[in-house]
Formats: sequence, structure tokens, C-alpha cells
Amino acid sequence: MALEFLKPLHDDVVAHAKLQPKQTIAKTIRLHTAADGLPDLNGVNLVVIGVLENRRDANALFQVEALDQVREKLYELYPGNWTSNLADLGDVHAGDTVDDTYYVVQQLTTYFLKASIIPIFLGGSQDLMYPIYRAFDEFQHMINVVNIDCRFDLGDIDLPITSRSYIGKMITEKPYNLFNYSNLGFQTYFNSQDEVDLLDRMYFDAVRLGHLDKDITLAEPVLRDADVVGVDMSVVRASDIAFAKANPNGLDGKQICTLSRYSGISDRLKAYGVFEINSYENTGLQLVAEMIWYFVEGYNYRSFEYPIDVSKNCLTYKVPVENEVLTFYKSVNTGRWWIELPFISLINNKLKQHTLLPCDRRDYEMACDQVLPDRWLKARRKNEI
Repeated sequence: MALEFLKPLHDDVVAHAKLQPKQTIAKTIRLHTAADGLPDLNGVNLVVIGVLENRRDANALFQVEALDQVREKLYELYPGNWTSNLADLGDVHAGDTVDDTYYVVQQLTTYFLKASIIPIFLGGSQDLMYPIYRAFDEFQHMINVVNIDCRFDLGDIDLPITSRSYIGKMITEKPYNLFNYSNLGFQTYFNSQDEVDLLDRMYFDAVRLGHLDKDITLAEPVLRDADVVGVDMSVVRASDIAFAKANPNGLDGKQICTLSRYSGISDRLKAYGVFEINSYENTGLQLVAEMIWYFVEGYNYRSFEYPIDVSKNCLTYKVPVENEVLTFYKSVNTGRWWIELPFISLINNKLKQHTLLPCDRRDYEMACDQVLPDRWLKARRKNEI
């Protein structure tokens, strides 16, 4: 059984939880302890799992040994008006080889996908996204992956997988389950022109840091369409995590928490991870804990509009643009927008389930101004290949 690979929380972490005031997360979260074993997962909606693996991060100076301080910060927080149940299942220790660790992470992800429980992975190097992605192989459907990172992590596909090349492996290795890859927060000077060109040729989405700085809501439609989201903490600027080796430019604490909330609120999302958690001081550890808090907060505000039934509680808008008639739908309940992709239904392939693309009011307004939305164009071109 996959859960047998999980190691219990350290006793000092459990003791810290017991010392917290009433009504904190520590008093409601179910813990995997050495004394009591794994908690009952009946009714649990989300689980926290640490993965102590970073051997394929070329920049890692030390093997990650614990994520206890992040947990302690999380336990000290007060939950919102939540109806969901949360459990902390402890850690996956590094295996004899990295592939052993990958196997465990893939098995755990598969287990939670079948149980309709969302795993929140804490790591460790971001190449752990690869076994999370591979867990979807058994379900035989195309998925969307979002990487919140200053880098694309495409890398050299001819070299062994690393924390800088796992996306390239998702694209090129069978079975081909990656329908769309999106990057949020990239910084051009951290990515080669070859990677930029490849992303463009494959019609994948990428939103620059500068654009998110101007309007963080640009990320919401992208995250609403994600099955898996991974955050590389290097996307956060150094001043917000108090870590000298971090990047001077990046998302601030408020922005990364907003993206975490968007991820949690996505009805489609099935797995979430925060990686490259280094030896931060108090500020950085607190931020990671708050990111988890905002993810859980978002989950509790899910509206269950995926897959959306546009025949119910939706307003329809048709906009003639050039030789096309674009059809938009707006949810009466949440005010969120989608655009129809009618060309997909004409193609005899396995992507037919992707008939609606999340968008926002700006896309509708652009169409009214006779400008075809960029994400719509990319989706059409991708399916014409």
C-alpha cells in the first residue's frame, strides 16, 4: 500500500502541535505520529506530504533532511471558515536512488487521485513534479500542468532529468499525456532563446513577471484550467523570503499567496506542490506556511463548475470576429468566463474533452474590439498540428 512509504512526524513537531491554542490548525489537522500511526483519512479532503529529496538539484548544497519548521508555522495559523478536513501524513524519505523516491511519489499521487484527495507536496527539488505528472498515466487523459517559476525548466531532453529539465521530459517521454504547459512568473534573462522559441512553437502559455506585477488576475484563467500546479520558491524575490541566495526580482509574498489561492479554488486541480524550500529564516518559512493556508482557503471556496454545464446558470455572448463567431459563457454564480473551442469537436483525436477554455472579461472585450484572444489562437493552432 502506498501509504506504507510515509514516515511519521517527528515527536517534537507533534509536541509543538499539542501546545498550540484552541482553534488553531494544530487542533483540527490529523497527524501521522509514531505513537498512533496514520490517521483515519475518512472525510479528509487534503493531505500535506513532505518529500525529502533534492539530489537532482545541481544547486543544492545539502540533502534536505526535514520540513518541520514549515509545519510548525502552519500549525500556528488559524483556519478560516473551512468545512474541509486536513491531514499531515509526514514525510517521504529519500530512497536508495532518486528513481526509488520518484516511484513512491508516483504511487502516492495515484492513490490520492483514486481517493479524490488532493495532495499538497512540500519539497525538495522541483523535478518531483515529474513523478506527480506520471501518476496520471493510469487515468489515460490529457492534463494541464502549470509551473509558477522564474524558469521554464525545459532543459536538454537528451540529458538525465534534473530540477531544470523535468518539463522537457514531460513533453518528450511516452505516454504523451501533457495537453498544455503554462508558466507563470518567468524572467526572460533566466531562459535561453531556444527555450523561449520552443515554448512558442508548441503554443504553450507563459506570463512574464512584469505582466503579473501589473495585474495578478491574469493568472486566474490559467490556474483554473490546471490539473497540477508546482511552485518553485525561487520565483519569490529574496526580500520576501529573507534568503540571501534567492533572486532580487520576483513575485512578492502577497502575489504568491494570491496564486496559491487561485490554485486551491480551481475545481479542476488535483495536485499541488511547493518546492525548492531551502534553509529559510523565519520570514521564508512563514510565507510557505501562509501559501499552504491560502491554498486550503481557496479549496474551501470551490464552486464546482468543472466541467461547467453552460446550459445552466450561464449567460451566452456571441461575437463575430473576422471569419469566426466566438462564443463566450459567463457564470451567473461566480462571474467567471469561458470561451468555446468549436474546432476541437471537428478533429478526430483524444482531446475532445477540451471544448471550453477559461478566460476573463478582457478576452471578451478584446473580441468585441475585433481582436482574437491570444490563448484561444494558441489552442486552435495546437489542435491544427
